[in-house]
Amino acid sequence: MIDSDDLVALVQNYNPKTNADLIMRAYDYGARMHEGQLRHSGEPYFTHPVAVAAILTEQQMDDATIITALLHDTIEDTRSTYSEVEREFGGEIADLVDGVTKLTNLQLSSTETKQAENFRKLFMAMSKDMRVILVKLSDRLHNMRTIRSMRVEKQTQKARETMDIFAPLAGRMGMQWMREELEDLAFRVLNPEARNSIIRRFITLQRETGDVIRQITTDIDREMERGGITAEVLGRAKKPYSIWRKMERKKIGFSRLSDIYGFRVIVPTEAECYAALGAVHRRWRAVPGRFKDYISQPKSNGYRSLHTTVSGRDGKQVEVQIRTNEMHEVAEAGVAAHWSYRDGERAENPFAVDPAKWIASLTERFDTEEDHDAFLEAVKLEMYSDQVFCFTPKGEVVKMPRGATPLDFAYSIHTRIGDSCVGAKIDGIRVPLWTRLRNGQSVEIMTAEGQRPQATWIDIVATGRAKAAIRRSLREEDRERFTKLGRELARVAFEHVGKRMTDKALNAAARQLGIENGAEALALIGSAELTARKVIETLYPDLPRETGDEIDVGRAVVGLNPGQTFRRAACCQPVPGERIVGISYRGKGVMIHGIDCAALAEVEEESSRWVDLHWQEGRHPAVHNVSLDLTIANDSGVLGRICTLVGEQRSNISDLVFVDRKPDFYRLILDVELRDIEHLHTLMLALEADSDVASILRHRDLERKP
Repeated sequence: MIDSDDLVALVQNYNPKTNADLIMRAYDYGARMHEGQLRHSGEPYFTHPVAVAAILTEQQMDDATIITALLHDTIEDTRSTYSEVEREFGGEIADLVDGVTKLTNLQLSSTETKQAENFRKLFMAMSKDMRVILVKLSDRLHNMRTIRSMRVEKQTQKARETMDIFAPLAGRMGMQWMREELEDLAFRVLNPEARNSIIRRFITLQRETGDVIRQITTDIDREMERGGITAEVLGRAKKPYSIWRKMERKKIGFSRLSDIYGFRVIVPTEAECYAALGAVHRRWRAVPGRFKDYISQPKSNGYRSLHTTVSGRDGKQVEVQIRTNEMHEVAEAGVAAHWSYRDGERAENPFAVDPAKWIASLTERFDTEEDHDAFLEAVKLEMYSDQVFCFTPKGEVVKMPRGATPLDFAYSIHTRIGDSCVGAKIDGIRVPLWTRLRNGQSVEIMTAEGQRPQATWIDIVATGRAKAAIRRSLREEDRERFTKLGRELARVAFEHVGKRMTDKALNAAARQLGIENGAEALALIGSAELTARKVIETLYPDLPRETGDEIDVGRAVVGLNPGQTFRRAACCQPVPGERIVGISYRGKGVMIHGIDCAALAEVEEESSRWVDLHWQEGRHPAVHNVSLDLTIANDSGVLGRICTLVGEQRSNISDLVFVDRKPDFYRLILDVELRDIEHLHTLMLALEADSDVASILRHRDLERKP
């Protein structure tokens, strides 16, 4: 562990005007608070805060951030308090320490809904002061460097959290070196065999080809001298995780990988960046489609560079990044460059972005998203995305994540443009809306009055903003239809138990269920997010149920071994009264299929997995889900009458999906809960007898196999 004098010396290397006394006092205070505490490795706990502070000195951070690193665990893990830290070191540092403490307490790897809420809190903390997340990232980096002392299950959890959240966040902030190290450290825990294999192949490759990095660096140096360009050339092999990810994405082996080496050319001026690019392209052939100009079109986190991939020695592809010293500082520090010091003054790097503006641009599109899952999806899309730059017909630049489509482009301009989009042209040529955009393309959006977003658009767009806007529009459009359907379903359910549905009753049930009001409850029933049965049970919990001597659902099948569990196959949905057979699955129990199910052909030769079963004799409860394929007339009242018929047959509708809508007929898949095959036949006969039902079939879906 470095002592306080060494830590101050590290800060003074880039900030001679540092408040050395304040840093030393913070060092002594932290050491005193953590006295007697040990890490999993057995080292004194205070070695960790000191190491985090040292990592931040490498980024040339200000005094407040260095002191926050020294104290970042005091409020959480010691007798220290916010008031005491504020009294000793001031309000700014106390707020930063408190912010890091709150971030530490977020369980980011918990369930999806809670994870989404924690992401909101994380972005909120970042928006107040970006230095909080810089300390947290450095804290995570040191923990990953020393992760071997943790329990195995804890290592896996922390590594997964690092790979999913902290590494992409560091990359989004422009701290690419930290992203790569975090990914590699997590990769070492999550897939050590793959990492070791790649390292072994690198060693073999180096033995066969010699020091390729030194050879290519020398070649580039020679070309720069020939062009009269003053340049520093740096080369490196890409990290094992980066290589493994590319192998997985492209489904190729290590021997077929080309650009496993990267080179940086650092020059004094922007003009020399383009001169250096010309020199590289004169000497080596450029790989088509692999040139990116992030100088004229910088990334939102301030990153600027020219990227090109060329065929170098022996036809090997190498990536070359060309930038100035100032661009290189921002490329290394990212958003953190805003706080970096040099010679006692805040470094005035013209390419460093204002963190407040950066975080505002990152979070503005999430603020209105009410759906937790949609919010989390949007955050991850934004964090993982690279960018492409496209143009409007007027020549304005629009930044889009890689994989974006013309629909994303339309929504990025304005929600109204996206909602009314009917087509798009790329470079003057009409293209499908699912076309993936590429750098430099000109995009023209065609709109029409009356056009509304389609449900299929959700699968076309790639940005969180577009997905949120489409979902919002679909919800509004469907609300009236869902409310109408929900009213019919609820009315039938109330009549089924001899009660009358009233607005007062619906509002009372909504309050108990935590729903805004009765109208919202009806919309949820109509969209199958809430069952009418749940509303009845909420209002009348003591109402006797017509169960009689019903067979327990868990013992509905005869022929299983003790302890064996079973499930009904989703492809054929067998019900009591039908001939059935069981297929055993390792770890999944037994899957029940109808004897005539087409899916059984796949396991025809595996007789050892077949289990002879039959249904228990007796009265079964109406809980067996069956899908019906209906085509009905598109007239007012028809759907309500269908719902009434289902209720009259003592069945419950669990889901309803429209699969085709024409001016005269609707086709829909209706999921109903039934007792047995006789109940199914009775219901189908009642529906078929209705004059507005054109056809009714039992829906079979072989895609829904186990």
